[in-house]
Amino acid sequence: MTRVAAIDCGTNSIRLLVADADWEEGPSGTRVPRLHDLTRQMRIVRLGQGVDRTGVLDPAAIERTLEATREYAEMIDRLGADSIRFVSTSATRDASNREEFVEGVRRVLGVAPEVVPGTEEAALSFRGAVSGVDPAAPRPLLVVDIGGGSTELVLGSATVEQSVSIDMGSVRVTEKFLQAGVDRHSEAAAVSWIDAQLDAASNRVDLSRVGTLVGVAGTVTTITAQALGLTSYQPERIDGADLTLEEIDAAVRFMVEEPVPVKAALGFMPQGREDVIAAGALIWSRVVARVVERAATRGHTIDHVLTSEHDILDGIALSQV
Repeated sequence: MTRVAAIDCGTNSIRLLVADADWEEGPSGTRVPRLHDLTRQMRIVRLGQGVDRTGVLDPAAIERTLEATREYAEMIDRLGADSIRFVSTSATRDASNREEFVEGVRRVLGVAPEVVPGTEEAALSFRGAVSGVDPAAPRPLLVVDIGGGSTELVLGSATVEQSVSIDMGSVRVTEKFLQAGVDRHSEAAAVSWIDAQLDAASNRVDLSRVGTLVGVAGTVTTITAQALGLTSYQPERIDGADLTLEEIDAAVRFMVEEPVPVKAALGFMPQGREDVIAAGALIWSRVVARVVERAATRGHTIDHVLTSEHDILDGIALSQV
């Protein structure tokens, strides 16, 4: 058995997974790695605050993220780990001063963060998501990972067949269109821009082939918690949730239309997500609508969507086994 530590540092949050990994028998007698969680942690640090506008990481955002990294380093030391992998994604990719952040992490954790390209981010998200999806679910899967700065669309069955990383996330869309709040004009402008990004992405990923649509990461799990009527965050109920299109639409409209203080008071809403969840909800809504529409062109009906708690964090952990 191997003990691994995985850190996923995105535009809005930084997350830690420490897990024991062993091997189990999978489909057709193959051996597949399985993770047994020791701890999962998340801190909202908004590392990518203002990066879309300025092109640099804000010093205060770097310090918030390094403080969370110090906390994680203590947890890793306490639990022990045979290996550590720190992956940094959209905000760090886009920042001209990313080396300042990289060196800071190296001093705190003893390993350098890997600033991975969007293609690798997509592959890690897919590997993590597939590990938690029923093998009987219709293939190919489309795994959608909505982050703060980017969104990954990854199509495949056992492995990635097509993927695209789009510079479109909840923080980025909020800063572009919804900084002053959501009204019909700002929502329409955001939706128009999101649709344009999906138009371009559709040239890279054939959405008409999708057999099962799987949403991962904080935007989708938060919307799922609302759709399920939860009063606290319950990952055991969110993982594997099978939602109808109507349930998703109602939860999306809630996140778009309700005031930020109402969303902040929800028992499952992490502090720091309440002001960007409207943008994330719009992205998820447009992705779902596009997949349903394109699948219909092949005579395939998609009328429900899966949510998985397994995502890039699991993929980072599994990559060390």
